[in-house]
Amino acid sequence: MSRTHPLKSLMLLTPTPTSAVAGFALVVLIVLAVFAPWISPYPYDVQNLSIANQAPSALHWFGTDDFGRDVLSRVIFGARTSLSVSLVSIALSLSGGVVIGALCGYLGGWVDRLGMSVVDITWFFPEILLALLIVAILGPGSQSTIIAIAIAYLAQFTRLTRTQIITLKRQTYVEASLSMGAGPLHIMMRRLLPNAIAPVLVVAMLSTGNAILLEATLGFFGMGAQPPVPSWGGMMSTGSAQLFNAPWVILWPGIFVALSVVFINLFGDGVLRALDVKARMRTQ
Repeated sequence: MSRTHPLKSLMLLTPTPTSAVAGFALVVLIVLAVFAPWISPYPYDVQNLSIANQAPSALHWFGTDDFGRDVLSRVIFGARTSLSVSLVSIALSLSGGVVIGALCGYLGGWVDRLGMSVVDITWFFPEILLALLIVAILGPGSQSTIIAIAIAYLAQFTRLTRTQIITLKRQTYVEASLSMGAGPLHIMMRRLLPNAIAPVLVVAMLSTGNAILLEATLGFFGMGAQPPVPSWGGMMSTGSAQLFNAPWVILWPGIFVALSVVFINLFGDGVLRALDVKARMRTQ
């Protein structure tokens, strides 16, 4: 059997030029976040009041804020904070949702009723309201934000995984495996989860964009990463007071938040087309 070249596999996930460009842009953002200390032109926390609120120039491409800090450097370091918080929170939410949804869907009965009753409590609240409530209880900070976003998106991953498992466990190949003596763990790991995970992963990818918006919202309210650690939402919060005096302070982090969400959605749409998840979900 011939093996597919890795480059060809990557191209299959970006079937359109738009999704390919979006994927490349996401790679650039991730590189900026990972290598922020080496890429940023200035330290993000060095203050110089003599150049406070300086307009964009050759020395400071994105201008400076009210403390004379380089906005470009803070945007780059803010990418590290905002992207890492969003990715980690969605990863936690995805992991918990897949485990709970798989158990509820496969076992059914009182396990299903109990598990879904607990999870559905979070389903009735808007994500922003639930996240604000959790952060208010735990206190502001990156860790609280991660927990809040993870809980806010737990229900959708749980419900989707449960639906996929319930549908798949009725398939003929699962019944054949059971008749041949396969145990529950084998059925779950080898027959159900590999076929149920694709649509869940696509939803997780698209939800990452929403998580970035939610993290920025919490940061704007002063409940995300705390100073002097920069985040896009926190930068927009401090820049709102300088909207008419130094609009670039709020403009650049806002642009990066918007672009990140757009790129994730465009790339996710490309992956959705490549995997034909919608078609698979309609036929199940």
